[in-house]
Amino acid sequence: MNDKLTPPRREQIFPPLDREAELLRLAAKMQAASGLGLQLLSVIGSQAENMLDMLPKPVRSGLEKATATALEQSFNAAALSRRGRIGDTSDWLTRAITFGTGAAGGFGGLPSALAELPVTTTVMLRSIQSIADEHGFDPALPEVRAACLRVFAAAGPLDDDDGTDLSFLTLRLSVTGPAIQGLIAKVAPRLAIPLGQKLAAQAVPVIGAAAGAATNYVFTSYYQEVARVQFGLMRLAAQTGEDMTFLSDELKSRMGR
Repeated sequence: MNDKLTPPRREQIFPPLDREAELLRLAAKMQAASGLGLQLLSVIGSQAENMLDMLPKPVRSGLEKATATALEQSFNAAALSRRGRIGDTSDWLTRAITFGTGAAGGFGGLPSALAELPVTTTVMLRSIQSIADEHGFDPALPEVRAACLRVFAAAGPLDDDDGTDLSFLTLRLSVTGPAIQGLIAKVAPRLAIPLGQKLAAQAVPVIGAAAGAATNYVFTSYYQEVARVQFGLMRLAAQTGEDMTFLSDELKSRMGR
């Protein structure tokens, strides 16, 4: 992403932010997002570090490619849906939609979970674009589209770092015209691990549909909250003129307060 952040659109007027209060609010939101995975693990009765081992070896070896394919299909589909007649949905409705797609994906086991992957990724990315708009950033702009995709580079809800891995906030991404392969290549390896955990949860015998629904609900909630952290920090950076790298360090220092 470019070093210079695009400021919020002029037609949207936001009140000045209290820098310290905003950093504390975003730190609390990031930590709350990271705690969502505990709910999922209690449902599926598994440990996050063991979940990838539950997948067949061919699926594990093809995870990054499957993730890249899902992102490629989602990147333009989500943007096109916003330009059409489909209005933005609320958080709860987006979660309800992915809850349903997760149940359908889990019902048929691993094959249907793999088929459902691009659909749910598109719905989540569309929601992230709406959150960018909510913060005054135009999702039609290349640098904002890149920032939306960058949300998927976060650790994932089942990571055990307590939300302190904020390196995704400063991942440099750029979109030039229709070429997105380089963008996908940076994000896919990071997203492959949490999506692999998601597939493993949906493939749990007997409770596949329930686990798929719960997994999608948690993953959607997580990435929505991470998006609000990222775009909240971007809006603060646009107001203060501070670099995102510096602000992300400031945010990390407030985690756990």
